[in-house]
Amino acid sequence: MLKLSLLDHMSSSQWYQEPLTQEEIAQRRELARQRHADRLTADQKAAESHEDLTHSGSAPQEAQPAGHSTGKLNNTIFIHFLLEASKPEEEEEHKETFIAFARVYSGVVKKGQRLFVLGPKYDPAQGLSMCVPEVPHLSCCSLESLYLLMGRELEELEEVPAGNVLGIGGLEEYILKSATLSTSPACPPFTPLNFEATPIVRVAIEPKHPSDMPKLVHGMRLLNQADPCAEVLIQETGEHVLVTAGEVHLQRCLDDLRERFAKIEISASKPIIPFRETVVRPPKVDMVNEDLGKQQKVAIIHQVKEEASQGRTSDSLHVDPSGLVTLIIPNRLATMSVRAIPLPKEATDLLESSTELIRTLEQLNMSLREGKSLDVSLRTLEAIAGLKTQLECLLPGRKWRNAVEHIWSFGPRRYGPNILLNSIEGYQRPSLWQCLAIGHKAGESGAQTTAIRDFDNSIVSGFQLATLSGPMCEEPLMGVCFSVERWDIQSSGLSQHQDSLEEDSISKEASVDSNMERSTKTSPQMEGMAAGLSQARRRPEVASTDCYGPVSGQLIAAMKEACRHAFLAQPQRLMAAMYTCEIMATAEVLGRVYGVIGKREGRVLHEEMKEGTEMFIIKAILPVAESFGFADEIRKRTSGLASPQLVFSHWEVISSDPYWVPTSEEEYLHFGEKADSANQALKYMNAVRRRKGLYVEEKIVEHAEKQRTLSKNK
Repeated sequence: MLKLSLLDHMSSSQWYQEPLTQEEIAQRRELARQRHADRLTADQKAAESHEDLTHSGSAPQEAQPAGHSTGKLNNTIFIHFLLEASKPEEEEEHKETFIAFARVYSGVVKKGQRLFVLGPKYDPAQGLSMCVPEVPHLSCCSLESLYLLMGRELEELEEVPAGNVLGIGGLEEYILKSATLSTSPACPPFTPLNFEATPIVRVAIEPKHPSDMPKLVHGMRLLNQADPCAEVLIQETGEHVLVTAGEVHLQRCLDDLRERFAKIEISASKPIIPFRETVVRPPKVDMVNEDLGKQQKVAIIHQVKEEASQGRTSDSLHVDPSGLVTLIIPNRLATMSVRAIPLPKEATDLLESSTELIRTLEQLNMSLREGKSLDVSLRTLEAIAGLKTQLECLLPGRKWRNAVEHIWSFGPRRYGPNILLNSIEGYQRPSLWQCLAIGHKAGESGAQTTAIRDFDNSIVSGFQLATLSGPMCEEPLMGVCFSVERWDIQSSGLSQHQDSLEEDSISKEASVDSNMERSTKTSPQMEGMAAGLSQARRRPEVASTDCYGPVSGQLIAAMKEACRHAFLAQPQRLMAAMYTCEIMATAEVLGRVYGVIGKREGRVLHEEMKEGTEMFIIKAILPVAESFGFADEIRKRTSGLASPQLVFSHWEVISSDPYWVPTSEEEYLHFGEKADSANQALKYMNAVRRRKGLYVEEKIVEHAEKQRTLSKNK
């Protein structure tokens, strides 16, 4: 009350300070530097006196540690970080260090204080139940230095109260991109920072001199810490891959690698643009918007069937007109039937945005299969139940009835936007959503066939391989549901196969025994081998079904081939990554902007005029594959009056069919017999196949003519 009354009596001139002049700013800067120098001198004298006391034998009283509790408010500190590269104070060393950009949410941060580093995936329940060194995403650090960020300069501080933004040095060994600091391990971490720009463009990087590879690895690690939008990967082939948000971001990252982080000469490959493969419903009109009859659809399906069955015997592969693929494995012990169904766009988008939740669901199911106790938070179970409800709402109709309950797996990598559906009659496997019924259905178990249960993982593994690389250009699938409608295993043939394997092993053992009996001297090694063979002969597991034997491998390969042929039996399309493009331009250059967008296969969504100005705001979408050089071209065409802003938005199906050939009479009249006009989807597909070293069906010479020399040979 007293403070409020005093503030009320203050005049406006006393409360609001007048702006400082340049001379006053310079004087205050000199005073701050002088105070800083005096403080450093006093600290140095105190350190020298401390050393003198230590050498003289009189030890000082033990000081209180920096992280000691001085109060509940001051001992609760939350900081959210974004690591940024910054220059240190000593310019003569020319060495760059990392300064963490942080904000204090509660308490007081002090120099030398010891805090817990909580990663974005840290679970406070584990931190309270386990020792600190064993808890994942949890570590301890000491704050080496605190800085006040003053433009290009850093002013060193001793402590910072709550509500302030500061820089912290010495955290590069504990934090990758962002983290939370707290004096208590019971603190829940902040969610990781979400950026509007998503990395989509990738390049493979290698040093020009192979001896500089350690410097490149170190530089890419620093770039990964310094840039929150960049990603650094090492592929299965051993390539070092850099993933960036776009063309300009890629060029900036490469320049930083050359000049700041690695400081070596590097060579980068051409930008790699990802695509996705999907299936769509059979079209109702042809390329000239004429209705397709039932006979035409059947003819197309039969044509796809003939193309799919090339190279395979007719008795092992069958494709019916409805798109159901039936495949028999090479040893004739199993038969399966698979159908490919396109998913609705809304369901595909939901699965694409829920990858982390689906990954958590898969981990819970794996723990249940292994018999481990589950410690799941109520919020996670509610999120999984919400995902299930949304899927049920987005999969309506008779053909999707009870489909969510019969989901076998997601793919690829068990969390992708594709679904494996269990439509087998009489096979009631455990539900994918069994973690939602932990309390009242944990003890229930259905009566299932042992042989099908043993080879269950083989079917899932084949599905994962099929969705990871599609048949069009070995790109991942997206928005496809594979329904397994038949899966028969001949148990008698399987037992005979196991008996033959057992007879082969017994015959080999008998030959070894006869050879051992012929030998006059028996060594200790031979005695041990004989004992091991006799023990193996008595094992009961030999007669049981081998889940990791040749039958399992054939099932994986057969499931992969069945999914690929089921995919080929439906109309196939490519999906391209799309940018959202926002352009500000004047009315004089609108036509040129539209021309550049249309030339690069873009599409204008809408335009509006900014109030009070003569500027138009144009929003369009543009394929990522066509975005290279787009900004430079639009600036040149508009003389710098228009500048685009590109942000990755979504995946979009390319409407044109890459395998299209004219079939109807109207298409022959409109496109001709060869129909050699530009096919955008075919161009993208062939470019990806060339890059991956796959076969590309194209004619090198279109119109061959006999050449002759015009001049006579002398």
